[in-house]
Amino acid sequence: MKKNKKINIVTLGCSKNVVDSEKLLRQLHAGGYDVIYDSDDVSAGTVIINTCGFINDAKEESIDTILRFVKAQEAGNIDNLYVMGCLSERYMEALKHEIPEVRRYFGVNNMSEILNELGVNLRNDLLTDRTITGPGHYAYLKISEGCDRTCAFCAIPVIQGKYISRPIEELVKEASQLADKGVKELILIAQDLSYYGLDLYRKQSLPELVTELLKIESLEWIRLHYLYPANFPMELIPLISKSPRICRYIDIPIQHITDNMLGLMRRSHNRLETEAVLNKLRNEIPGAVIRTTLIAGHPGETEQDFLELKNFISEFRFDRLGVFAYSHEEDTHSYNEYKDEIPESLKESRVSELMKMQQNISAELNESQVGNVLKVIIDRKEGEYFVGRTEYDSPEVDQEVLIAVEHDLKPGSFYNILITQSTDFDLYGVPE
Repeated sequence: MKKNKKINIVTLGCSKNVVDSEKLLRQLHAGGYDVIYDSDDVSAGTVIINTCGFINDAKEESIDTILRFVKAQEAGNIDNLYVMGCLSERYMEALKHEIPEVRRYFGVNNMSEILNELGVNLRNDLLTDRTITGPGHYAYLKISEGCDRTCAFCAIPVIQGKYISRPIEELVKEASQLADKGVKELILIAQDLSYYGLDLYRKQSLPELVTELLKIESLEWIRLHYLYPANFPMELIPLISKSPRICRYIDIPIQHITDNMLGLMRRSHNRLETEAVLNKLRNEIPGAVIRTTLIAGHPGETEQDFLELKNFISEFRFDRLGVFAYSHEEDTHSYNEYKDEIPESLKESRVSELMKMQQNISAELNESQVGNVLKVIIDRKEGEYFVGRTEYDSPEVDQEVLIAVEHDLKPGSFYNILITQSTDFDLYGVPE
């Protein structure tokens, strides 16, 4: 290789992929490589693309990115192109046939094979260490791999396999190393946090894990992502209520609300159970912000189902909400058992209608914050503003707090911000 000591890692998809790339980065650094991250830079001898293969839009982005670097390779700008991650795990043989220009494809959890290909020995002593690619004051902690749920629309169990919890002591070690690097906000991620520990400890152990993480005193915020509603670990509720360092931010994807749709989606919770969990969270964690995600246009969704979903959103008033149009994914129960009969235009119309409702709810909730003082972490400086977040907002998916640059704040630091103005999805303020 003419440029063999420089590698560009391009990461697509979710925060779980970011963690995988960060661990690979650390190993490659230890192996003597100069590594750049998530860049269009074609000066590197080798490019590794960490792909997403979850839904159609993500698959298209991954394919487009691969083809862009294939062109760079054909132009002689790079020497070797590798592809890893969910897309290549799911479509390995098809990709080899359709895009043979890629030197080698790797699936998920194949770090040692990738390192061997590049002439680097896996360092077991670095398995909990990472090269942080984000701002540095927040980082993700992936507490498990795979998923044991059987949701009809989801291909993750096919791609990632069975749920495998990581031991508490290993996670605490990784979190401590992240804290030593300056991380102040730790974001726990998994396909399903609620399930954590069942395979390893024979009981739901997320509360025990969080309790151990709270002993790392330099972590000011611990945030929990993707808590499945069925068998919700109720011991979390008093833990969140009594600890100011656990963000009062409950990310609980319900996907729908009618018994008909929850049954078709194979969600293992019905409407009554869903409402019971949501109401308990709202009643027993004062000031908690509840975020959810919904799917519009899943096969079998009738106008009555959609009307009931709209009524529920109007009544419950989620603080944060995301809506996705149903994607008909191969190797899923929905793909095998149902026809994708709802037109794309109707799916998108339903998504727009739900998001318009949420826009109005969000505008009202944000207006009620004007005059309040909120603790804010500053993520970055952008144009005329410092951009920050409250404990009620996760990076890249939720709203932000904007503070004029004249106040000279420091990214990565916390400030008490007086909220002076609001819009539908953002807040404006000044340091108190």
